[in-house]
Amino acid sequence: MKELVELFWVFMKMGSVTFGGGYAMLPIIQREVVEKRGWATEEEVMDYYAIGQCTPGIIAVNTSTFIGYKLKGILGGFVATFGFVFPSIIIITIIAAFIQNFAHLPYVTYAFDGIRACVCALILDAVVKLGKKSVIDKWCLGICVVITILSAFTSLSPVILVVLAGAAGVCIKNLEKLKGEKK
Repeated sequence: MKELVELFWVFMKMGSVTFGGGYAMLPIIQREVVEKRGWATEEEVMDYYAIGQCTPGIIAVNTSTFIGYKLKGILGGFVATFGFVFPSIIIITIIAAFIQNFAHLPYVTYAFDGIRACVCALILDAVVKLGKKSVIDKWCLGICVVITILSAFTSLSPVILVVLAGAAGVCIKNLEKLKGEKK
């Protein structure tokens, strides 16, 4: 029971400070789950993110579910997920009740402008950290560049992009393996 309470508390803290969606959460997850607690490795968190992209729902919530499930099974997945979304439920309820009264105020607008800028920086930080761990050779760099271009200049679904990248990785590694066997 103590572990479930800690799981809830850790994800509730992350959920209360994560603005801007799943990518902004990556540095926080890395610090809390990987570095501080050792609940998952960086590779596992990247895998959870990749799977979270391919499954319905919010990436950050899906990642919370995967980590909770890894630690404490189905109940752990539920507890981590609820812990992560709990602050949002409270905050959104309060904001919804009062937003019409304050949305027009300049300081509220300025605050949201600042928060958006911060979220961009957090996402960039997550991209750099993911890139350092994910782009491990020239083939991975090629896949990254192609998928980035497809993402920027087409309307392909992220799910299709992830499937294409996965298929390219399998094909490339199998070709490398075949070349190695022929030598």
